[in-house]
Parts: sequence; structure tokens; C-alpha cells
Amino acid sequence: MRYFLELAYHGKNYYGWQVQPDVISVQEKLAKSISTILRKEINIVGAGRTDTGVHASQMYAHFDFDTVLDENFTYKLNAILPNDIVVYHTILVANDAHARFDATSRSYEYKIWLGRNPFLLDTSWQLNYKNIDIEAMNTAAKLLYEYEDFKCFSKVKTDVRTFNCEVTNAEWILQGNELTFYISADRFLRNMVRAIVGTLLDVGLGKITVNDFKEIIESKNRSKAGVSVPAKALFLTEVTYDYI
Repeated sequence: MRYFLELAYHGKNYYGWQVQPDVISVQEKLAKSISTILRKEINIVGAGRTDTGVHASQMYAHFDFDTVLDENFTYKLNAILPNDIVVYHTILVANDAHARFDATSRSYEYKIWLGRNPFLLDTSWQLNYKNIDIEAMNTAAKLLYEYEDFKCFSKVKTDVRTFNCEVTNAEWILQGNELTFYISADRFLRNMVRAIVGTLLDVGLGKITVNDFKEIIESKNRSKAGVSVPAKALFLTEVTYDYI
């Protein structure tokens, strides 16, 4: 039997989602906790791989087990998980359902606080810039809809078969002091969102033009794009499936 988990986590204490040698990951903590409850080694597959320090307000993962789970399984799992990882639901799905390959879209938010706020140090990037041209950033962001190849925003030396992604939403919204970038696509490359944010901020600060942003995309050259902004302000916020 295959089960999906809907979960969330604060990424500060983890070296990303994926299991890696000699460091702590969300996937490792989750797999060990499930294995403890079920008294069997359990492997889990996530909907994606968030980088070190990135948060998720919605993530999905799947695992297999040979019998029906106890109705209190989710409660028991949360009881032994660290406080910065929470499982919301455990869902019985078809045996061929796949948390990664069946996802139809993924959405991220990047949170910038214009000023200083001691209560948001772990979950936002705090900047003292007062004159950011948000309209120009949104004009540049709309260009993302016109392209598929985003190699210029991908981490160098990443092992992927294609750099193509279909971006379906990309916009900046300012509410009070909080400036948030929202982006959705069918898939994302490693470091893609943080590189896009860094490059769009260059537009907003007048370091490059909207046309320069277009030329950066067409260059397919990571060195032409802006810096990768800090991970602590990035959230995976939604993963969608046709059957959930």
C-alpha cells in the first residue's frame, strides 16, 4: 500500500530535504521516525528537493507499507518528530502514485522585509532599500512566461536532462513592509527561484533594465544573472496533484 504525507517544516536546522552523508536532512528525520513507529525500515520519496535552509509550508512525500495504517498514525508520527517538522495528513493513494513525478505544479514564495524586524530574522531577507521599482520588477517577471529554457538561473554543474520549465505565475506584491515574490511552474531547477529573485531585484534597484533581464534569459549563462539570494526567506508553499 502506498501512502502520501502532507507536511510542513522550518528549514533552519536542516541541510535541505534530501538525505546527505554526515548532515541532518528533513527526509532523514521523517524516514527514521516512520521506521520507528512501523518497526520496519521505510524509504520515503519527496515531491522535490528544497535546499539548505529553505522552508516548506506544504510538501508531499510517499512511502510504502504492507498493511493498513493505524488511524492514529499521524498523531504518533508528530509525537516523535522534531517540533520544526509537522505532518498534517496521511493519505492512502493508488500503488503507482508518485509524490515527485505526479506533481502537476509547484509554488514558491520569497519574503523580503523592507526594514528591520527581529521576529522575522529566520524567515525573511531584511533590506533597508526604500526605492525599489516594483512595477519594473513585475514587468520583467512577466517575461518568464515567454521562455522555457532557464539555464541562466540554474545552479552550475547540476545533473538534469533539461533546463525547460513552464512558469505559470510570477509576480511581486507589497503589503506594508513585506515584499513577496510569488512564482509557480511545473518544475524548478536547483537554485532557480533564488537566482530569479536576485536578478529581478537588480531590475528593481536600477542595476539592469527589463531588456537586460530578457537578454540574461536568452544568454543561458548563469554568470550573467544576479546573485542567489539567502535561502532563509524562501518557502515551498504548494504542490498540486490531479488526484489530491
